[in-house]
Amino acid sequence: MSEEKVTTQAKAPVAVAQDKDKGCSADRATNWKDAEKEFEKLSSTKKLRTPKSQYAITIAVSSRCLFNMVEERKIYEQDGVESYVKYQQEHEEEPLKEGPAFPLVKALETVNLRLRELYPDSDEIFDVVLMTNNHAQVGVRLINSINHYDLSIERFCMTGGKSPIGYLKAYLTNLYLSSDSEKVGEAIEAGIAAATMFQGEKGLHLSDSQLRVAFDGDAVLFSDESEKIVKAHGLDMFFEHEQKFEDKPLAQGPLKGFLEVLGKLQKKFHAKDLRLNCPIRTYLVTARSAASSGARALKTLRSWGLEVDEALFLAGAPKGPLLEKIRPHIFFDDQMFHVKGAQALGTIAAHVPYGIGQKYNKSTPITEQAKKS
Repeated sequence: MSEEKVTTQAKAPVAVAQDKDKGCSADRATNWKDAEKEFEKLSSTKKLRTPKSQYAITIAVSSRCLFNMVEERKIYEQDGVESYVKYQQEHEEEPLKEGPAFPLVKALETVNLRLRELYPDSDEIFDVVLMTNNHAQVGVRLINSINHYDLSIERFCMTGGKSPIGYLKAYLTNLYLSSDSEKVGEAIEAGIAAATMFQGEKGLHLSDSQLRVAFDGDAVLFSDESEKIVKAHGLDMFFEHEQKFEDKPLAQGPLKGFLEVLGKLQKKFHAKDLRLNCPIRTYLVTARSAASSGARALKTLRSWGLEVDEALFLAGAPKGPLLEKIRPHIFFDDQMFHVKGAQALGTIAAHVPYGIGQKYNKSTPITEQAKKS
């Protein structure tokens, strides 16, 4: 055999091996590209792009609303801030338990997913900001808890003991939810929609496909003009006043703006012929009676260009049983006895400290409730 043939035969297996390597590399490259595409597809649906704040609907939530921090709060009140910070650092790998705002935040994320499917380039979605006066050292446990529950919360404001109220306008806040009634009162006075949240006293299964928000009317969506007449002159004069001014719109209350942004998002679903499959549903749940004072409430909403999906006029009956059927993610009312009645039957309720009714009732912080129980 000639030397040339031997050389050729020796090279042949090497060439085959190289061809195989090239083929494997090409396959690996193709598989990697496919995997990368799948990952991008998965991440785009799981973690949404953070919207630009000037277009988003910003919901500022305190850490004690998002998470149940009653035990941690006791340490702060009994042993001071240093013991509190130390405890949080020692337990930062332990996720905090869910608080009253947790189901609401999950429902907001459900709406965001639907909006991004329909309008992928739009920033008109909900943007949840964690607004807390916790010290930055506590931030690791908060971040770990948010990641544990896979929540899409990217914006934090940790003020280190300073009131966060001054930051709410800077964040273009549409709604502020806290467990601290004093801070909520400050926000209302600053013209920001706000409420003190309360956990329902029994667990109710809430919708995981539709955000449900229930509003009281007077001193919540509307001003307290009519309630002042009830307090000063009684129900008969109130009925007479409402019928006389039926066609005159009521002035706006502190939560009117929030209903407005909800309605704006609803219209985006209606434009896609999804009115009957809209992931946002709103309710007016009012102590007004339909015949004597209901028309003015509905005509006021119409004059604002707003609507609610359901209007329930209870004529003074308790709101709790109907709210138990509705199962909203949050119910706003200015009267604490309505808040407590709803809470007793499992509804997550929020007190709006606005108007004449505040002379007769005060909201109780979540921590104080825990001490009594």
